[in-house]
Amino acid sequence: MAQIGSFALLLALALSAYSFVAGLLALLRADGRAERLGETARRAGIAAFGVVFLAAVVLVIAAFQDDFSIAYIFHHSNRDLPAPYKFATLWSGQEGSLLFWSLLLSAYGLVLRLRHKTDSRLFAHASVIIAAVQVFFLLLLNFAAHPFAIMQGSLPEDGNGLNPLLQYPEMVIHPPMLYLGYVGFTVPFAFALSALVMRYPGEKWIHITRRWTMVTWGFLTCGVFLGAHWAYSVLGWGGYWGWDPVENASLLPWLTGTAFLHSVMMQEKRGMLKVWNMWLIFATFMLSIFGTFLTRSGVVSSVHAFAQSSIGTWFVVFLTIIFLVCGVFYVMNREHLRSEHKLESLVSRESSFLFNNLLFLVACFAVLWGTLFPILSEWVQGHKITVGPPFFNRVMIPVALLLLLLTAVGPLLCWRKTSIESLKRNFLWPSLGALAIALFLMVTPVSWGPPFAMRPWREISSLYSLMAIALSALVAFTVISEFIRGGRVISHHTGQNLVASMIRLAHRNTRRYGGYIVHFGVIVIIIGFAGAAFNQDREKEMGFGDKMMIGPYTLVCRSYTQEDKPNYGSEWAIIDVFKGDRQIDTLYPERRFFKASQQMNTRPTIHSTANEDLYLVYEGQNEDSGRPIIKAHLNPLVMWIWVGVWIMIAGTVIALIPNAAAAVRVPAPVRVQAEPVGAGD
Repeated sequence: MAQIGSFALLLALALSAYSFVAGLLALLRADGRAERLGETARRAGIAAFGVVFLAAVVLVIAAFQDDFSIAYIFHHSNRDLPAPYKFATLWSGQEGSLLFWSLLLSAYGLVLRLRHKTDSRLFAHASVIIAAVQVFFLLLLNFAAHPFAIMQGSLPEDGNGLNPLLQYPEMVIHPPMLYLGYVGFTVPFAFALSALVMRYPGEKWIHITRRWTMVTWGFLTCGVFLGAHWAYSVLGWGGYWGWDPVENASLLPWLTGTAFLHSVMMQEKRGMLKVWNMWLIFATFMLSIFGTFLTRSGVVSSVHAFAQSSIGTWFVVFLTIIFLVCGVFYVMNREHLRSEHKLESLVSRESSFLFNNLLFLVACFAVLWGTLFPILSEWVQGHKITVGPPFFNRVMIPVALLLLLLTAVGPLLCWRKTSIESLKRNFLWPSLGALAIALFLMVTPVSWGPPFAMRPWREISSLYSLMAIALSALVAFTVISEFIRGGRVISHHTGQNLVASMIRLAHRNTRRYGGYIVHFGVIVIIIGFAGAAFNQDREKEMGFGDKMMIGPYTLVCRSYTQEDKPNYGSEWAIIDVFKGDRQIDTLYPERRFFKASQQMNTRPTIHSTANEDLYLVYEGQNEDSGRPIIKAHLNPLVMWIWVGVWIMIAGTVIALIPNAAAAVRVPAPVRVQAEPVGAGD
């Protein structure tokens, strides 16, 4: 098996290298052979997918066959590992995850090469760039991180097993989603660089890559939030985002990719921000590679990172080459990127896009600086200075609030210039609604803690939460008003009811109204984040019949016991949950000891409602009394985060659906508002 996998990777490298070299020569030549040479390069790229796929299949089969002669299988699997996690072995370790990256890249390249007739020359340039990226990863797989390396010495009877933190159902889908996002940004990068190299006329490359970028952004969004949910469900610290360096690495390309999706509309509509957009997509791709570097170089400490290795140097060299190539072609062809129009007014759609982008870049720089600061401080001072969550929260929360405000104002602005009277008229009712909700929250108690009015205003987290919910309401009312306004126009001309008219409206401009739905999902997530200001936690040693109070809940320990399974042994408690005099649930916080890896892992248990999550962790046993120690967290509004993600996904899918033909002509004086500042736009 190992020989087949090794040969497949060598053949894939040869095919990708040929696709790159032959494709490049075909682009440089102007004779009759160029077309035939380019076609062979395209077919070599297609064949590379099949060979990389073969290598991945071989590695998965080796995991299911418990072939511990392969070092990678020995280190990341064992005989009693459940089947889903044996399949996930493909991306559970460094070498396998690089093979998975290469597999996804070759799959993206396959789709691109099969669609080459859309614009054969532009697609040929993009194919060459993708082949170059593929060559880099296949060089890594063949010479620096070989997944089919053979164990030295006698054949072991069993493997070390998969990392216990990864033995959770979401880890079967979280890494693929994240990698689909990371790898997918190679495609818009390839098209952008191709357009720059070719001095490609117009914005056709933007139209070609818009769906690629949206799909990739959607995958990355799923990956980021699946990672947050995994951290919440497995790590046992009661939270979902700790500003861990590897978490930050996944956030960085998401921020710049979101900025690109917003500002690219200015290039489509007004021929503006061409340089900005070009470098945004370059930066997004480089940040995707940078995130891969962080997880593999050992320069940061993280529960998400792989072991320290020497391949970090490869990524530094690769990033340097990418930057130099982009920089050289930008200097050579920057005249081609001149804007066709200038900003005419600060109260305009263009200015909202510009401020939106600036805020996203401020957020990106802050996260990047905080992530790299320990590394930079060690280089300068000889010791690491850690930057923790307080730094990130101090910067990111105000930026997020400003972005919410722009999200509310953006749909009300027109291109070129918006009259103040029009802005006031459209902004009045959403503003009054948001203000009413803010006042309501300040005077009304809530079930999961004191009302905002009872919290001293010096507690900045409480103030930020109030502002976040009020601004989220403002965005919601703006989105709803846009749907209602457009729906009324269609209803007036068709006689349909308002709901049917709004559905028809969305189908006629899926990009615009899908973007609105994405915005609505974002505000639902922000409301979920706002609840963190009112988190509570308690810890207590609990024997039979012992009680612990937290918020409106009473926890009663019914029993505690132990269990032994083939893959792990566990000890857990049985906790009855009461609200008032009524029992509402029984929870089973657990602590597992995995036999193959000899590692301990906690498994929290969660009672979740729309108001709050009751989150219990089995911390271990008191060595003297033998009684379990239970830690309880009460986390308000967390469910809203996961609901908001589903809404964002739905909005992205809607934005990808082709527009329906308009069956009704609206008279010229009646006009539906222009596109929003939308992540799905």
